[in-house]
Formats: sequence, structure tokens, C-alpha cells
Amino acid sequence: MTRLKGFEKLTNIDEALSTLVKKLKPERLKSEQIPIHTASGRITAEDVQAKNDLPPFDRSAVDGYAVKAQDTFGASQFNPKTLKLTENEVREGEARQIWTGTPLPRGADAVIMLEYTKRIEDKIEVVITVTPGGNVSRKGEDVQRGEVAIKAGTRLKPHHLGLLAALGTTHVNVVKKPKVAILSTGNELVELGHKPKPNQIVETNRLILSSMCQGLGAEPLDLGIAKDDLKEISAKIREGLEQADVVITTGGTSVGYPDLVPMAINQIGTPGVIVHGVAMRPGMPTALAILQGKPVFILSGNPVAAMIGFEAFARPLLLKLLGVEREPRPTLKARVTRRVASALGRRVFLRVRVFERNGEFFAEPVRIKGAGVLSTMTKANGYVKIPENREGLEEGESVIVHLFDKI
Repeated sequence: MTRLKGFEKLTNIDEALSTLVKKLKPERLKSEQIPIHTASGRITAEDVQAKNDLPPFDRSAVDGYAVKAQDTFGASQFNPKTLKLTENEVREGEARQIWTGTPLPRGADAVIMLEYTKRIEDKIEVVITVTPGGNVSRKGEDVQRGEVAIKAGTRLKPHHLGLLAALGTTHVNVVKKPKVAILSTGNELVELGHKPKPNQIVETNRLILSSMCQGLGAEPLDLGIAKDDLKEISAKIREGLEQADVVITTGGTSVGYPDLVPMAINQIGTPGVIVHGVAMRPGMPTALAILQGKPVFILSGNPVAAMIGFEAFARPLLLKLLGVEREPRPTLKARVTRRVASALGRRVFLRVRVFERNGEFFAEPVRIKGAGVLSTMTKANGYVKIPENREGLEEGESVIVHLFDKI
């Protein structure tokens, strides 16, 4: 544990998440059956087994002529083989025109590509040899009947949906979307569309976090803004617990007045707050709680710190509720373009802009002026985790970048 004035202790990120998971014991949510036309981005609740072979028959993989392979043996440009065209079963010395995806006719065991033939009236000349099975997609070659076509815990993408359709599947069992109640707190906050008074700001965290939830496949529920009032905060949190599987709050989570959220949570029930103060930057005031068997994430009011807190804690928990074993962000190796100082004892999430130059990737640290500066995220396309035991990164050092946007 790392100590810091204002908190009794700062908990390591991995230890904090492990503590939450061990105490909460999250289980995958129940399933529902939906049409595959509406299943994009949803998570499969069970293995999808193929009820039929795919393809359902031997078929041509190319445009050309179905033949008996032995009739082409020895064929070349200097010694073409002549085959008679037929519209029926392919017999010795015969060929039948065929198109990609067309069932292989009886008697044929291979297909000659069109460009290696020359048609002469009712015959063709073949100038290449094919072996049995050449240019043929065998029955069940893609997926065999009874085979697991798509595993449970898979996020359905266009190619998965195409496979389901090819197998004749019209509906699929998916995990229900976790409902996430999101509350912002603070006297200084006003709703989007309202003109802020002096010392007020437009509230943005609910919009940001709602979008992050939707990106994972969760359903956000808006609890609005609560003033710095213990009763109002408590009432909003209770409302969230009634409606949702997860509650997220932002603001009111450091150790000074009027940071009332941890107090409100502990008054609602037990175990309440189980971690308060995490060895991370940004997001040090982050707290984790459990109420009524549901996780409560108490994130910083600073937008970037709230995003990093969500990334570190809410994202992996929501994936567990969705039944997803692992879904890491894409990573790549890059060289840091300049020296960066870090905070010893805390895991720093350094926002960087990755670019390519002469076939090599570089990570340019985004200038940081505070945890609330959203432009550090809009100018970045990834982040680097600087470990707790490091005081910084050296110029040219190779790092792992976790990407959240295109390069």
C-alpha cells in the first residue's frame, strides 16, 4: 500500500480490482433470444452449434469446368487435352461448365479454372493438370454439422452474423445488456443546454460514461445531477440500485468537504465502500463499493480521471457481467518521443499520440495540464501504463501502447 496525506492508504489498481471481484463474485447476466438482424455487437450466451454442414454440398470454388481429374493428367500448353461438354453427369472424357458456388455435378471430382481452357464448339481444350479435389470446396469444409461455429462470450460482428445466416440461424441467445445507472454530483454542474452562471460548468461525465457503456454493450440509465446534499445523493443512489445492475457516480469522492458520496454509500448499507483511494494517476480519489450485491464505482469528477477510472475498473467488471473472458484493447510497441516524468508509487496512464514514420511507430506524450482536460483524450489515440516502480520514461524507450482510436 502507498500512503498519501488525506487518505489512510492508496491501494494498488490490481489489488483494488481483485478485492472488488472477490467480495462481489460477479456472475454473467441472464440471456435473451433475439433476431440475428438486431444482434450486432451483442455477446453470445452459449455456444452456437452448426445444425448443418457448411457448405451443404461439394461446390466449385472457381468459375470453370467440372471434370474427372484423371482426364487432365499430362495436359499442358504443348499437349492440351480435349473434353466433350455435357449438361448432365460428368463421365470419362467429359466436362461440364460450372460457376463459383455451384454444386459439383455427379461424376466430377475437380474443377478446371476457366482461364486454363479454350472452348471449341461443343468441346474444350484443357492446358493444365488438376488433382482430385482441385478447386472444390468440400461439404462441411467450412463448418461441420455439430461443430461449435461460434463460442459463448463472443461479441457478434458482421462476419459472425454472416456465418449464422449461412447456417440458417434466424435467432441467437445473447447475454442481456447490463443496466448502468450514472449519477453526477456537484453544485457547480449544470445540464447541457443551460447557460452556466459564474463558477458553474456544463456537466459532461454522464454523456462520456454513457457512451463508454454503450460501446461495451451495456445500457446506461441517466440519474441526472445531484447537488452536494447527502439526502439527495443517497436518494439518487438508491434509485440507481433499484433500476440497474451497476451504479456509477462522478464527483464527491476525495477526502474533503463537500465530498459526500462515500458517506452516502456507507449510510445506505454494507459492505459499502471497500476501497477508497487508488495508486493511479489520474483518478487517485476513485472508490469502489458494493451495495445490495451490486458494484458501485465512485469516480472522480474530472472527466479524464473518470474515463481512466472507468477503463481500469468498470470496464472489466461489465465484461464479466456480459460473460466475456477477455477483450483487451489493441496494443502495439512504439518508441517514446521525449522523456516523461512519472509519480513513483502510482500507475500513470500516459496519454499519447501514436504515429508511424519510416516503418516504425512512435508515441508522442500529450501535454497534460490536469485530469479534467478533455483535449488530452481527443488529441491522443492511446495510453501507456507507467508502472508504480518507475519514475518515468526515457526518450526512445520502447513501450506498449493501448489503442482507443485509429492511428
